[in-house]
Amino acid sequence: MENLQNPEQLIRFLDEHQYVADEEMVTSLYLLLKLNKPLLLEGPPGVGKTEAALVLSQWLDTKLIRLQCYEGLDLSTSVYEWNYQKQLLGIRLQEGSDLSVAEKEKQIFSDEYLLKRPLLSAITETDKPPVLLIDELDRSDEEFEAFLLELLSAFQITIPELGTIKAVHKPYVILTSNRTRELSDALKRRCLYHWIDYPDVAKEMKIVKKRLPGIEQHLLEQVVGHVHQFRQRKLVKVPGVSETIDWAESLMALGLRDVNKEAIDKTLGSILKSTEDIAMVKADLIAY
Repeated sequence: MENLQNPEQLIRFLDEHQYVADEEMVTSLYLLLKLNKPLLLEGPPGVGKTEAALVLSQWLDTKLIRLQCYEGLDLSTSVYEWNYQKQLLGIRLQEGSDLSVAEKEKQIFSDEYLLKRPLLSAITETDKPPVLLIDELDRSDEEFEAFLLELLSAFQITIPELGTIKAVHKPYVILTSNRTRELSDALKRRCLYHWIDYPDVAKEMKIVKKRLPGIEQHLLEQVVGHVHQFRQRKLVKVPGVSETIDWAESLMALGLRDVNKEAIDKTLGSILKSTEDIAMVKADLIAY
């Protein structure tokens, strides 16, 4: 990472790594780096929230540690758990030893038997500050969000058998949300915030061109134009930018140079990810 003096340096790096960001997004990432304050990115699926964390880790030349959230996420899958099978083996090996009970417990409940999950791994990373991506936080329970508040406040984790473990290097944290539920005000107060929406036509064309430099301009315009028409419909799953890229790449792979009825019919699975949406669009094609 070069010495970051201004947002323009970050803009150039993002551009070189095929990530198209507006001024507000770049400013948010710049402040994340300068203030080392968590950044909450909200927006619909497939608009580049997760990708931002990946590019940031590349800029910092550091490890990206990702926690994928889901309903029912708990401490054993997000923070740590003990390797019970290895502990049982350790207990058997201790049989007949002269160690006291306290010494045996201390040996069994040591780092050697600890399975570090993403949050603890981020806290204990010793090389350099990692980028911690807490992805789709809105899918987790409110109980886990409450635990996360404590972590983001002190960047330390308490393990009853070992005590309190403080961050060696405070990680750079990006949280993402598709806003399937509203996150708490307490969490938002601890974060910088940026909303990433679907891009306009010009910006989406630029994104696709960055990822697929060989695409013909005529096909590029047609693909992006049709995607924006799809987004005007009442779809079950609205296509994101990632689906736009997938669709364009599929059309190119099939040697199709025009987005006509036949091309759409063949490749709808690349852009629409719901049987209801595909059936509706196909019905419109038949009626057209």
